[in-house]
Amino acid sequence: MSLVRPFDKLPTLNSAAILLVGTDERRQQQLAEAILKEKKNFKINIHVATSLPLPAERDHVRPRIDLIAFMINMQSKHSLRNVEASLSHIDANFFLGKVCFLITGVGRMNHCSVEMNAVRKLGNLYCSPVLFCELDSEGIRVATAQRLLRMLQICAGHVPGVSALFFSSLMKSSIDE
Repeated sequence: MSLVRPFDKLPTLNSAAILLVGTDERRQQQLAEAILKEKKNFKINIHVATSLPLPAERDHVRPRIDLIAFMINMQSKHSLRNVEASLSHIDANFFLGKVCFLITGVGRMNHCSVEMNAVRKLGNLYCSPVLFCELDSEGIRVATAQRLLRMLQICAGHVPGVSALFFSSLMKSSIDE
């Protein structure tokens, strides 16, 4: 098992890779399909994992990962614990703008088993943006895919003059206000 590092591989021209980490494989697949349907001017690789660490034996064929989106389902404490356990398998440099927390199931707040403060604290602790969405809704899933795609484009360095750290600090300051 290996530590996921952001700069251990060279970037590939006109391509970007996102890693979706979470316990809800159906929603991961739906989001991945929505991202692939979006219009883009670069090649995108989407990898999904239920947890980290990633298997070391496939490390040599795995492309550089530009963005990690941790998916937390508000109806599942297991989902939150899984993400918390996975965070220790990421190099600290990823938290310089290349990680976000995607919180699903927020539309059914009366069925939540995860405290809202717990996910907010997680975002603050790791200096990473927290995005709330409801992936069961097609419109919100498309909007979330578009948002992740733009974040991925920035994290991969395809937007001149904007770094992942700068973009993350902009998102962080808008969330805190």
